[in-house]
Amino acid sequence: MIEGEYDYESWLEAVRGLEREPEKGARCEVCFDKRFTTSAKKALELGEKKITTTLLVSPLKSQEQLKRVGDEFYASHGVEFIAVDYRSGGGTQDQSRVTKEEQLYRQDYCGCIFGLTMQREQQDKLMDEMFSPISGQTLPASIEERIEMYTKRNNLEDEGKEYKITKQKFLNYRQFNFKLISGKKDLIEAYALSYSTLPRKRAQGRIEFSYNDIHHFNREEVKFITLQSYNEWTNSSYLNINELIYKPLDFDQEQLLRLKITQSNYDLTPIIVVDEIPQTKLTIYLDAKTYEDTKEKLIIFS
Repeated sequence: MIEGEYDYESWLEAVRGLEREPEKGARCEVCFDKRFTTSAKKALELGEKKITTTLLVSPLKSQEQLKRVGDEFYASHGVEFIAVDYRSGGGTQDQSRVTKEEQLYRQDYCGCIFGLTMQREQQDKLMDEMFSPISGQTLPASIEERIEMYTKRNNLEDEGKEYKITKQKFLNYRQFNFKLISGKKDLIEAYALSYSTLPRKRAQGRIEFSYNDIHHFNREEVKFITLQSYNEWTNSSYLNINELIYKPLDFDQEQLLRLKITQSNYDLTPIIVVDEIPQTKLTIYLDAKTYEDTKEKLIIFS
C-alpha cells in the first residue's frame, strides 16, 4: 500500500463508537476503507491503478475481510486491490524465520491505537510504545531506543562488522505524574529520578534527618537531595530544577546516580531533587509503574 497524506482526525471521526470493537471487527473495515481511499488517490497521482497492503501478511487481520473491502472499493473507485494470501503454505512460519535470520524488527500490531490498547490489556502489559516524555529522554524499550539501536545496526552492516540482536528480560519503569506540595498548596519545583515509586501514589511527612548530603523523609523511605549535590555527583551544571526536568541526563546515567545514593541495584526508593531542602510539611504525589518487560540488545563481535 502506497500511502499519501493521511487525515488522522478524519479517521478518528470515522471510527467513533467503534473503539472497543475486537480485531477483525467493524472498526477494521472502516479503517481499511479510509486507508484504501488515501492510497488510491496517491496511486492515481502516480499513474497506477492497483494497490495492495502489508496487512495481508498479518495473522491478526482477516484475509476475507480485506479482500471483501478491497473488492467493494474497486467497484466504486476503479482502483484494483491486489489480495495475495501470503500466509498460506507456511507463509507465516517463513515470515518468522526470515525475520529471525535477518534480525529484523517485526511490529506486533497494525498501528491502530485502539487495537493496540486492547491487545496490551489482554497481555496485561503497559502500552509503553505510546510514551514520549516531555524531557525527550530515551526510555528503555521505547520506540526511540529501538530506532537508535537499529540505526547503529545499519551502521555496523555498512562497516561489515559482525553483530547479533538478542532479547533480555528486565524491570522497566514509566513515570506518569509527579509533584511536590509544601503545606496545603504551594508547589515546589522538584524532579524524581527514574525508578522512584510510591505504593499508594501519595505520601505526607517531613524531612526527618540528613546524612552525607542525603535528606531522609519520615515516610515511605523517600530521600531528597539538592540540585547542588546532583550537579556534583553527576558532574553536571544545571542552573535550576526546571532545566533538569526538560533536559535530564540519559537513563543510564540516572541509574548510576541512584546506585551511588542507595548502594543497591534493586532499589525503588523515591529520590527527589530540589533546589533547597524544605523544612515544611510535604505532600508527594507520584504515579509510576515498574513492570517485567523485554527489550532488544545489540551484541557487537570484536
